[in-house]
Amino acid sequence: MSLKDRLVAEIRATGPMTIAQYMTACLHDPRDGYYATRPALGEDGDFITAPMISQMFGELIGLWAVETWRGMGAPERALLVEAGPGTGVLMHDALRAARLAPGFIAAAQLWLIETSPPLIAAQRERLAGGPSEPHWAAGLEGLPTGAPVILIANELLDCLPARQLVCTEAGWAERMVGLSDAGELVFGLAPRDGPGPNLDVAPGAVVEISEQQTAFAAALAARLTRDGGAALLIDYGRAAQGVGDTFQALQRHRKVDPLKQPGEADLTVHADFPAVIAAARAAGLRAGLLTQGDFLRRLGIEARAAALSSARPDQAPVIARQLARLIEPDQMGDLFKAACLYTGDTPPPGFEDVHD
Repeated sequence: MSLKDRLVAEIRATGPMTIAQYMTACLHDPRDGYYATRPALGEDGDFITAPMISQMFGELIGLWAVETWRGMGAPERALLVEAGPGTGVLMHDALRAARLAPGFIAAAQLWLIETSPPLIAAQRERLAGGPSEPHWAAGLEGLPTGAPVILIANELLDCLPARQLVCTEAGWAERMVGLSDAGELVFGLAPRDGPGPNLDVAPGAVVEISEQQTAFAAALAARLTRDGGAALLIDYGRAAQGVGDTFQALQRHRKVDPLKQPGEADLTVHADFPAVIAAARAAGLRAGLLTQGDFLRRLGIEARAAALSSARPDQAPVIARQLARLIEPDQMGDLFKAACLYTGDTPPPGFEDVHD
């Protein structure tokens, strides 16, 4: 029985499910979930991420981690963690750059937070023989304690499901996934008990609430508060509270109907950076937010691109296109944001003048 057939049977038995419940099933169902069984990343897959666009991205993140470690006083032991490491390309490039700091390599124990068996296999293959032996955990709770954490998460938040509330003439309702008379998956609205968001919006406006994004931020903040450290969260999303339907399915780099083939496409929503930062600050962390373009410029990506072009003049046009894709406002530069959550009084690199 396909995932779609099982979802139809579940809805018939228990009623419509929230967008968040539907996302979770489509992405993580052990038998047919997208990430559990068939993640397709890269040019030949369903979507491409910044580390796959250019080595510069991962290299700069690696140097960011080194300088963050130094800003923490260069502790003898620290955890270098990547949450949602994809195929391992970001960490591969980051560790190559971090070799410039042997003390950091010696101090940092590498941990990858991943639940997808196919992606774990890809990460193990890519990082084999590297300067740090990787360890895996299914969540933050699986990390060792007693050491400061430097955590990196690129395009993780957008995979954490959100619910959708819709303003109607009669008040707030919740968008659900139900069944048509013909037994097909369809969107519908269910009345919402209790008050909705405190926003002055017109009927038809959609507000997304990701309890999982907030929960991840709260758990991360609790860990950083206890043991110290910093986290860098990079994703596409909003910098201020707002409205809009961002739920989408991607297949072969194109948007497709998210209800048509459950488990066959990647499902995402925009990261809710205001909620993530609020959860971190509530736990006592400091935080800053930049666009990806500004963050990478502050780390020196333009100088790195110039150096690569000088070393390989034949690749200069390609490097220029890669640079533009990562930092230009009309490409990834503005839509993607970089949030930094940290303890102590020393902001990590790039966020020296961007904090609360």
